Amino acid sequence: MKKIIFPILTLALAASVSASAQSLDRSVRPKAGPAPEIKLGKTEEFTLPNGLRVFVVENHKLPVISCDIQLDIKPALAGNEAGYKDMLSELLTSGTKTRSKDQLNKEIDFIGASINASDDEIAGSGLKKHADKILELMSDIAINANFKQEELDKIKKRTLSGLETEENDPDAMGRNVSAAVNFGPAHPYGEVPNKKTVSNVTLKTCDFYYHTYFRPNVAYMAIVGDVTVDEVKPMIEKYFGSWQKAEVPTTSYSRYPLPTTTKVVFVPRVGAVQSVVNVTYPIDLKPGNEDVIKARVLNTILGGGSQGRLFLDLREKHGWTYGSYSSIKDDQFDGTFTAYVKCRNNVSDSAVAAILDEMNRLRNEKVAAEDLQNSITYMSGGFAIALEDPARVAQYAINIERYHMPKNYYKDYLKTLSAVNADDIQNMARKYILPDNANVVVVGSKDEVAKTLTKFAKDGTISYYNSYGESIKPVEMSAAPTNITADEVMKKYINAIGGAKAINGIKDIKTVMAAQAQGMQLTITEMKKAPGMFVEEVAGNMNGQKMVFQKQAFNGTKGYQEQQGQKQDMDANDLEETKAEADIYIDLHPEKYGIKRTVKGVEAVNGSDAYVVEAVNAKGKKTTEYYDKASGLLVKKVQSQETPQGAISQTSEYSDYKEVPGGNGYKIYYKVKESVGPQVIAAEVQSVEVNKGIPDSEFN
Repeated sequence: MKKIIFPILTLALAASVSASAQSLDRSVRPKAGPAPEIKLGKTEEFTLPNGLRVFVVENHKLPVISCDIQLDIKPALAGNEAGYKDMLSELLTSGTKTRSKDQLNKEIDFIGASINASDDEIAGSGLKKHADKILELMSDIAINANFKQEELDKIKKRTLSGLETEENDPDAMGRNVSAAVNFGPAHPYGEVPNKKTVSNVTLKTCDFYYHTYFRPNVAYMAIVGDVTVDEVKPMIEKYFGSWQKAEVPTTSYSRYPLPTTTKVVFVPRVGAVQSVVNVTYPIDLKPGNEDVIKARVLNTILGGGSQGRLFLDLREKHGWTYGSYSSIKDDQFDGTFTAYVKCRNNVSDSAVAAILDEMNRLRNEKVAAEDLQNSITYMSGGFAIALEDPARVAQYAINIERYHMPKNYYKDYLKTLSAVNADDIQNMARKYILPDNANVVVVGSKDEVAKTLTKFAKDGTISYYNSYGESIKPVEMSAAPTNITADEVMKKYINAIGGAKAINGIKDIKTVMAAQAQGMQLTITEMKKAPGMFVEEVAGNMNGQKMVFQKQAFNGTKGYQEQQGQKQDMDANDLEETKAEADIYIDLHPEKYGIKRTVKGVEAVNGSDAYVVEAVNAKGKKTTEYYDKASGLLVKKVQSQETPQGAISQTSEYSDYKEVPGGNGYKIYYKVKESVGPQVIAAEVQSVEVNKGIPDSEFN
């Protein structure tokens, strides 16, 4: 009998399931159950005599702790030293009065902890057994930070290098300009660092900020983890009790007015094949405001993820982009609304129109019940996952006290979320979704895109800004002159670099350049040999050894490309392009490669007028070249490069032309700045050798 019990039981269960399925209407969505109450863990709080407010949240799932110290400050504007606050994150962890930078890092690493800092926060985490040491190290940073000029100089150098990269990074350009037009220069969020302000930063200013604002009476500390208040209170009193309180000044910031109508702001990016669009404006939405949760549901519906309307419309329906999103950000000073998309030049205006249409749709139509419930369900899951992060729980504990929120704000979060209805969403849309009062900030090709956006500006005008959020007069290309041809421009250029005789006298040439990219020193070596051999190598130093990152070699017949040790033979297209690049005399006989040039106009480059020449090769590939009117020299070149992610723009700027040793008057540029997508590499010639008899074997 035992052998047939389990089969009979299985059949019985199957029959039961089948019967249930027959009575269940799967076309009807199950009703949402009651929202659960969130359990954040036992929380206790106390205040030290110096004013430091401490919150201890017990979470005994894992033997770890997370500690966060946040400073509630409203500092003075940075002014002509904008950018120094960003440098504090590195300065604060670069050593104290009791520990050098190396000692501090070694002690943190030894216990496997993580300690980070910023201009208004110090955060640390690690195993519970190291809680005492973590708090000791955090207190040393909070109380005894010791800024040094040599560290500041290094940080400034890295920051300036980063700004160089951001000058051609469309997302960074869009962020900078959005901040400037949303908040203005009299608001901390509208202060955009540039090369001049970063260069102005002094150690005195950084020291003043630290000693003025890093005070316990404006600080909140939250500790979350496998601890009790009885365990950590003595440690906190021991390490933070000596932190001296002081009067901390506060600054009031003026609100920048909303645009009275839709304003179009354009940031020109030479050679761009894509546009970055931000439809954005400031909003008055403070943390803890009763609108915050409803506004987040609204944003989830509009563009909070891959199920948002912007994503489904601009990507799934039209295929204009890889993704389009939005954000509604609450903030103690001023919040922001932003809708974002990155799209091809020829659909930029259509993408802007679609974003504005979706914004208006939320204002004018009530959201469907299914869309609303999907968004609430999505947010509920995200909130539950966030509770697994101790740092997030610490933030919640601080928020309640800092922003005077109800004590049960987060415990009742899901209940409040589940109560949001369609009327709430439409009311929030009419309050915070303002398509008629928006800054439409677009980074892209002025010639191809800007003119298509005038229809969105109520006054029909476009405001132009540079990458640092400064208003500019756009560079305009004047009409092509009738008194000069492309052949004459090229003849002037050939004479400017030494003349045909000097060029023909070059049989081989080796150039070594030094460059820096992402903090790494690079060496770029290029060799050419007549009648048409070519090698280019980009190498760096890794752990004391030379490492070749990229290399291409062409011996006149065949060639290969190498990237981080992976070699690939050149295909027919690559061989054809490399053959032209390898030709030392290409400017003397462009017709050999089917290159035809046309003067398109005159445009200013770095303050000097230059002829704009369009060069088209035999395959129809276009390159825009800029030749200085006065000197005749090539000063810039713009072309499009195909990548697995699509076409990107490559801009090369040339300067500091000099005669090469032994070249009989032949000149080359000694400085070049290459911008490929967001990556910028500035290189400078270290040595040039001509006619030294480079062996053919170098090109194999």
